[in-house]
Order: sequence, then structure tokens, then C-alpha cells
Amino acid sequence: MIAMATKKLYRSPRGKIFGVCTGLAEWRDLPADPVRLIVFLVVLATGIFPGALIYLAAALLIPMNPGNSYSDETIYTDTTPNQSEAELKAEYERLKRKVEKMEGEMFNKERDWDDRFHQGN
Repeated sequence: MIAMATKKLYRSPRGKIFGVCTGLAEWRDLPADPVRLIVFLVVLATGIFPGALIYLAAALLIPMNPGNSYSDETIYTDTTPNQSEAELKAEYERLKRKVEKMEGEMFNKERDWDDRFHQGN
């Protein structure tokens, strides 16, 4: 028999409203947006008041995830790798040339289709 690790149900600090839907999604390894949609539809189907009351009760009863809480340090800490200004400028120029090349190819294809269309007239 395969032993399954069980996760505890917590509210997520990354959630939109109290983190209940995101916590449910993380608990069952689901994407958060469909869970939010389902909860929203259930709240609407119950006549808003009972569903909203149940949601608020869940927000009060389900504990916040202690391992994923955000602090001021994690939000405002610069975690980007240190690059020199010259390296950043070189990367910017490389990306700029790549975008210009893609734009040129796209507009050439549009011009080609326009030429084909107008030659048939």
C-alpha cells in the first residue's frame, strides 16, 4: 500500500480575499482561479448571504499558513542577480534587435499578403 502524505488545510497569504480559495487550491494541488470561480458560483447560487457567511466562517476557522507568511523583508528585498550596467545595456540591445527582427518579419508577411491580394484584382 502506498503511503500518502497529507497536507493540512491553511489559508494562503497569496490569496485575494482572506486566502480561503487559494488555500483550498494549494491543499488539493489545483489551480486557484477555477477554485475561486466555483466558490463564487456557489455563493451566487446560495443567494449570496448564506454563501458569503460560510466563506467568512471558513476565513475565521481555517488558520493562516505559518510557513508561507510574507514579511516586509521578503516583499521589498531585491532578489535580482547583480549585473553591471554594461551587461544590462547589452542585454537590452540584444532583446531590442530580436524584437525588431520579429516585427520586420511580421510586417513583411502582411505586406506579402497585401501584394498577393491586390495582384488578383
